[in-house]
Amino acid sequence: MTVLMVTPEAAPFSRTGGLGDVLGALPAALVRLGHAVTVCTPWYGEIDTERFRIRRLPWRDDIRAAELTFAVEYGRIVDEQTRVEFILVNCPELFEREGLYQDPATGRDWPDNDIRFVVFNRAALCLATRLSPRPQVVHCHDWQAALIPALLRTGQGGELSPENCRTVLTIHNLGYQGLFPSERWRYLGLPDEMLTPVTGAFEFYGQVNFLKGGIALADRLTTVSPRYAREICESEELGCGLQGLLAQRSSDLVGILNGVDYSTWSPSRDRKIPFRYHLKNLSGKRMNKVELVRRCGLPFREHAPLIGMVTRLTEQKGLDLLAGAADELLEMNVQLVVLGTGEERYHQLLQSMERRRPDKVKAFLTFDDELAHWIEAGADVFLMPSRYEPCGLNQMYSLRYGTVPVVRKVGGLADTVIDVDDPSGAGNGFVFEEYSAAAMLQAIRRAAELFPHRRRWMRLMKAGMRLDFSWDRSARRYAALYHSLAGAATPVETPGETAGH
Repeated sequence: MTVLMVTPEAAPFSRTGGLGDVLGALPAALVRLGHAVTVCTPWYGEIDTERFRIRRLPWRDDIRAAELTFAVEYGRIVDEQTRVEFILVNCPELFEREGLYQDPATGRDWPDNDIRFVVFNRAALCLATRLSPRPQVVHCHDWQAALIPALLRTGQGGELSPENCRTVLTIHNLGYQGLFPSERWRYLGLPDEMLTPVTGAFEFYGQVNFLKGGIALADRLTTVSPRYAREICESEELGCGLQGLLAQRSSDLVGILNGVDYSTWSPSRDRKIPFRYHLKNLSGKRMNKVELVRRCGLPFREHAPLIGMVTRLTEQKGLDLLAGAADELLEMNVQLVVLGTGEERYHQLLQSMERRRPDKVKAFLTFDDELAHWIEAGADVFLMPSRYEPCGLNQMYSLRYGTVPVVRKVGGLADTVIDVDDPSGAGNGFVFEEYSAAAMLQAIRRAAELFPHRRRWMRLMKAGMRLDFSWDRSARRYAALYHSLAGAATPVETPGETAGH
């Protein structure tokens, strides 16, 4: 298959979270299976052209958004190891600024994000017509690429059409939909009937909804875990106002669990941690904990589990539960290290906890990729108490590092972590179901009580380390989906099936 992936983020060029990681790994896994993959992503100002040796292409396009016209150029790089081709869309007026989606000076979304990604979507289709061979499938990721199905269906794809090019839309997080005032509809360049109340693909309570249009018009839909595919169809809270439309399209929706790039996230190969280790020799795990607590300025406590969190500091990630549990947590025989940025109230919460018990809590309110690896390798427990979690990657990283996850039973966390007391005997972590500080604390207490029992704890660590969440498995499911769109007979698993075990 020949596939064009259109995405607002792709590691190593740009990333704000899991989406960038996915687009840094999934294309390479598909190429290993024999498919031809080109990734199209914006050429943001923060991307170092010289470092990545991006070659400017001779292509030029003038792209309109209502009365505005933008000059677009392109750059190309082929990863020598993975053989994935990346094409970067360059429009200095729109993308050469600090911050991918927000002004870092204010913390607010750029007011022209709709125009920025209208131009990006149209540029991606201009690019597609230049590729040889032309893509059989355009795989769109999140709201920033969700206009492409509509552009193809309204004859705006040049030589590409719904008859010769099929579309897949992956929803990485339904909480981000691309909502804009209805008076900005003209910038999309789509027929007005697509914004009519009730029946319009893009109409959403008087607003323009990029993601809704993509969900309505893409040939197939995917989410990043099987359970999340069910949740967004059935739950009013998790469906974020689109549960009815998603339920209508449930036969075209499949949940495919994200994978892990074990060339980067594996303790036996990780070049960013002080000491490497593996399943048959875990001595480096303890040595990494010693180094991590030293870096944090915490005392080393042999029988107190060190809990790690690497997360956005938002309510979605369960930080309100941490706020509600702070007093009890500070009295428990545990230590806590947190890395991340987000809402100011949670910055203040963590700083307060740190001041109250500097021997127990350390917060790094920043982005630090190396430190994220240190926490995965040095912590004993990894905490993810998410309100909702489309997939989550850190719990899968943690399992490979022998860092036992404590998670809420939701989305991809439920698909990958099995409670230690599960009757199946396949337990690899601690799971709680109710979204409450009390339920989270009870799971942490269970972990703290088991931690001094070294043999049982080691069995739990090793159970997680043996699991395989590699991208090759997930890529085969995407390949099957692409083939089904092209008319091949390769079966596609249903959203109810769970990958990874």
